[in-house]
Amino acid sequence: MEWRISKNPLGMLEVVMDRGEVITAEPGALVYMQGDVEVRTSTKIREQGFLSRVKSTILGGESFFLNDYVARGKCMLGFAGPMIGDIEGISVDGSYIVQSGSYVASTGSISLDTKFQGMVKGVFGTELFMLKVDGNGMLFVNAYGSLFRKELKEGERMVIDNYHLVAMSAATDYKVVKIGGMKTFILGGEGLGVEVKGPAVLYLQSKNKMELKGELTRLLELEKYMQKGSQFNIGIGPGREDKDRQGWRWDMPRI
Repeated sequence: MEWRISKNPLGMLEVVMDRGEVITAEPGALVYMQGDVEVRTSTKIREQGFLSRVKSTILGGESFFLNDYVARGKCMLGFAGPMIGDIEGISVDGSYIVQSGSYVASTGSISLDTKFQGMVKGVFGTELFMLKVDGNGMLFVNAYGSLFRKELKEGERMVIDNYHLVAMSAATDYKVVKIGGMKTFILGGEGLGVEVKGPAVLYLQSKNKMELKGELTRLLELEKYMQKGSQFNIGIGPGREDKDRQGWRWDMPRI
């Protein structure tokens, strides 16, 4: 099997497979297929167990079903993730913890499960439950923004904003810490972070999904407010009837 990732940060994973080779991907990740490919949709019950897959769905934010793409001959497939950002391949030989929703595809003997981190450790991103990846093979993840690999040596420490952490080796020694004081939390936009102690392998994303959510929410609320103002004359200018009656312009301030 050969693979490449093209055109990051709006990238696509392209895989070339020979007969008998398999890649597993999230439903909706497929962009195209070329050649003789069999698509098998399953819950991965044999590999993981039914209850494990249900837990991954409910708590890890992943789809209940996965698609296996089995090559019946020479073929080529393209996959993309849901987020506007880099797609990268991570070579897995053991276990990783991955941010919910970042999983795109995997190869080899990799299985998916959820990793409960408890109420204290459970601020990894926005979830109490994260996706745990076990096995040997390639894992493909999609970040929001650019994706960076950081490797800490024995004894080295790093503090990361929890919304920027995409993946880390499962054996990593880490703890949740407060970034700054209460004033920083309220005024500076910072709050909780993850302090990681090496040795560790980390994958960080440059953008924060919660900031995007906040900006979209603000714009939607502003749009609603302006619509209400135009219909009910709530403090942002005259309504249409007032405009027609008094000859006000929309760009005239109200006093």
